[in-house]
Amino acid sequence: MGGAGGVVRAAVVGTGLIGGSVLLRLHAAGLDVAGWDPDEATRRQARRVGVPAPERLVDAVADRDVVFLCGPLPTLPRTLVEVAAATGEDCLLTDVGSTKAELAAFAAAQGLTHRFVPGHPMAGTDRAGLTAAVPGLFDDAAWVLCPAPGPGLAAFRRLTVLVMEVFAARVVPMAADRHDAVVALASHVPHLLAGALAGAAERSPLRDAVLGLAAGSFRDGTRVAGTPPERTANMLLANRAEVLAALTSVTAFLDELAAALRDDDRAALTARHGEGRDARAALAGRATVELRRAFPLAGSGDAELRFLLELGAAGGYLDGCRTTGDQVEYVARRLAVEPGGPPGPPLG
Repeated sequence: MGGAGGVVRAAVVGTGLIGGSVLLRLHAAGLDVAGWDPDEATRRQARRVGVPAPERLVDAVADRDVVFLCGPLPTLPRTLVEVAAATGEDCLLTDVGSTKAELAAFAAAQGLTHRFVPGHPMAGTDRAGLTAAVPGLFDDAAWVLCPAPGPGLAAFRRLTVLVMEVFAARVVPMAADRHDAVVALASHVPHLLAGALAGAAERSPLRDAVLGLAAGSFRDGTRVAGTPPERTANMLLANRAEVLAALTSVTAFLDELAAALRDDDRAALTARHGEGRDARAALAGRATVELRRAFPLAGSGDAELRFLLELGAAGGYLDGCRTTGDQVEYVARRLAVEPGGPPGPPLG
């Protein structure tokens, strides 16, 4: 990937917190990058930090090697069509939206699977706008990319290399529908819970006293309630079915906790919190093992796609991707099998 002189020419459409952080990182890495946002004040802000921001979207994306679509979720299908029409067939397209299945299906219906790779960097803050953007936002973050069969694999490989090299992120290959089911519990339901806890405090007759005593547990548990409400609503509605399914499992667990509390059942209450503590402890990091796989560039790519999707489903990620000669070589990491635990999937 690269334009004249081998320098990658990139564009970022939509320069809020995530898009702005993508823009600033690309700029800091020395890429030829342009930004565009429908808001004129935001375009002026981009120019003030030294990034070209043309008045028209078509001028920002013209002759680019890769374009990141970073606008609000409801705008992405329309923007994808517009950007695809304004760019060449070799221009790689991706997005950073927090849901994937609907947009992936839309791109397939538009005949764009060969150059559109759905993406979702798992990073963010409760702030918004280009002024809140930081170039290092994605360092060591999980960045989901959804590979497609056939020509889509070549686009996936190109974008994987760019994300790892420029953003220092961990690429997690995952099917679009699996992604939406996973983030429902990992990201979207936490927004509901944070909103519920913060909202209950807001309605409480003891609101000021509650907020006056709020310590780490309340602040940590309500952090994402500070996200712009419109952005949260877009995310939840775009993944409504999966979020409702995940919420059912959470409320069932809450019901178990409430029942144990009502029944003065210390053992059950302790056991349920023990389960939660185990999951929380796993966030601190489990041992991983390295995997190396090579696949031919010719052929159907079925084995390569199967390996990638199984890796992401097993909680693994890519640590390297290199195309040499007639094959692609992956370096990956997956969670080590715990002593006495079930064996992991075969991974290709």
